[in-house]
Amino acid sequence: MNLLIDENIPGAREAFARFGSVRLMAGRAIDAAAVRDADALLVRSVTRIDRALLAGSRVRFVATATAGTDHVRIDELDALGIRFAHAPGSNADSVVDYVLGVLGLAYPAPRGLAGRTVGIVGCGQVGARLLVRLRALGVACRVYDPLLTRDIPPESCTLQETLACEVLSLHVPLTREGAHATRHLLGARELARLRDDALLINAARGPVVDNAALLEAMRRRPALRAALDVWEHEPQLDRALLARVLIGTPHIAGYAHDGKLRGARQVYAALRAFLGAGASPADPPELRPAPAGVLRAEDCGSWQQAVLACYDPRSDDARLRAAMLDEDEGARAAAFDRLRRDYPLRREFSAWRIGTAAAPGTPVHAALLAAGFVA
Repeated sequence: MNLLIDENIPGAREAFARFGSVRLMAGRAIDAAAVRDADALLVRSVTRIDRALLAGSRVRFVATATAGTDHVRIDELDALGIRFAHAPGSNADSVVDYVLGVLGLAYPAPRGLAGRTVGIVGCGQVGARLLVRLRALGVACRVYDPLLTRDIPPESCTLQETLACEVLSLHVPLTREGAHATRHLLGARELARLRDDALLINAARGPVVDNAALLEAMRRRPALRAALDVWEHEPQLDRALLARVLIGTPHIAGYAHDGKLRGARQVYAALRAFLGAGASPADPPELRPAPAGVLRAEDCGSWQQAVLACYDPRSDDARLRAAMLDEDEGARAAAFDRLRRDYPLRREFSAWRIGTAAAPGTPVHAALLAAGFVA
């Protein structure tokens, strides 16, 4: 069996070699010629999966090791008789960690988020987990998700009400059709409803926010802040917008090592089930992360301090700004992808133990547990 795999899936060569011959490629380089002789194709979010890519190939199984599927034409795979799998929820905790990193930077102790409200747009895998952690931290929230039909949180409200919050965090899939399409969910009209001192966080998909309208809003309202992990027209991005945001990162909110391995495990399990491969191990060790370690007491004066000790988004921001200095547009696009490919090891908060950094029963210990660290 020939497997073509995105090189950004960790542990892929070792784990998936149990099923056959493995070839690794950059996601954006995967084309019809590359997949022609493959039996299975495993990707992440940058490869467009459709009939044009796969027609005439031997591929019978496609999986994306990501929660999002907006890069996959599932209907066209069905028409070609190709089985499809993805990894729902795999990087949800990684994205929540990213959001807490931004919040810890933007709202440091001692006041933090006291007296402020966080609006969460989209209450799926990521939004729901963010809500749980913010509730545990004592942060007031409002939630907008018109697609929820069950487990509707008491914080549910209208989009207009979430737009009035001090913080607005976006966690919706990218959809372009239907009554609740999310492309340009935040356009000029919605952005005008934000508070002048609001913080907008987009760790969903770039086109959920009209980037040109956001730039214009930030030019007119200098106190308006934004943290953007995703951008319209990736891997290109608007450098004028990057210059104005509080934090800009190269679509890596879900790139914690634990989340990427979780996605790889889900794809591995789906391929194993597709093949009926009883002989291959159900839980390959190459796709299991080791514990990260123990927090230091000097990093645990507050949950914000602990969060930033484990993940400070300013490091990713600095690398992106440096990469975007190149005047050549093609070089900038290549640099954006390179930052994702060569992303440094980052661990989810749940991989870190509190240990003796904070005494059990104290407010700080409770806050660390609420933020996602483990006892």
